[in-house]
Amino acid sequence: MGIRRVLLFLKSLDAYSFHRSNGASPATNPKVLDYLNDRSRVHKDAIEFCKNVLQTKLIDWDATFRSNLSRPIQNVDLVVTLGGDGTLLQASHLLDDSIPILGVNSDPTRPQEVQEFGDEFDATRSTGYLCAATVKNFEQVLSNILEGQRTPSELSRMSVHVNSMPLSTYALNDILVADPCPASVSRFSFRIRKDSQSSSPLVNCRSSGLRVSTAAGSSAAMLSAGGFPMPILSKDLQYMVREPISRDASQLNLMHGTIKPNQSMDIDWYTKDGLIFIDGSHPVHPVQHGDIIQVSSHAPALKIFLPNHLLPSKM
Repeated sequence: MGIRRVLLFLKSLDAYSFHRSNGASPATNPKVLDYLNDRSRVHKDAIEFCKNVLQTKLIDWDATFRSNLSRPIQNVDLVVTLGGDGTLLQASHLLDDSIPILGVNSDPTRPQEVQEFGDEFDATRSTGYLCAATVKNFEQVLSNILEGQRTPSELSRMSVHVNSMPLSTYALNDILVADPCPASVSRFSFRIRKDSQSSSPLVNCRSSGLRVSTAAGSSAAMLSAGGFPMPILSKDLQYMVREPISRDASQLNLMHGTIKPNQSMDIDWYTKDGLIFIDGSHPVHPVQHGDIIQVSSHAPALKIFLPNHLLPSKM
């Protein structure tokens, strides 16, 4: 089936608003202020450019800012996100496995700028790890998709149940289960199950929380914490107990591992309060003492046009 209806899903312009309530900017370095203003200008220009490109195609299209949409996306054939990975992640939460997504990085990092200002402030821009296009090649990438020359890949996502009730959001990158206060200890136990049978011993934890990532998320926070990158199309999950406090040396090697597609992880939460952070700081789901959290890769895949360097090489 050809692509006839496209939704342009936009990063909000206020993401670059860094002014206090009195209108003053917190940036005292004029170079920082110029940098922030330039980021806003670049994003606005990218929006207009992509709209103009869509206008030249024989398709029906509409545009919306991501802050204006919270319901599932339906009745379109393709979603184009314009922003960075955060915008793509937010759009993925509104998609099932029937509509493909294309990420466009509206403001990529400029290495020369980072080198010039690295001793004064952080001049990095958007990473766009999962974005297959930038403004420079958006028209060509879109044309290839519309002409059927590119096909989407399927990325594994993660489902989360709390007390046997499924959460409505599937994680594309990772989840973090932790006490609401980052300085507090989280108490929980977990085990890996296969076909409802235990396939690992019970692991009792006191730590700063538990992170579980998909293959797509294994190169993000999981990698920074000491995990390992996984093949992008893997259906395995990777977990890591954060900063464990352990008196049992025999359990230390159980604090980091993988969950296979035919397995799940059951987490018994023993802290008064807790939060499940999905793909960053939002969405967030509360948990409390006695809740049972189940995590697995039994979730609809996300159809996504990946950047060429992430595509598996063909032998």
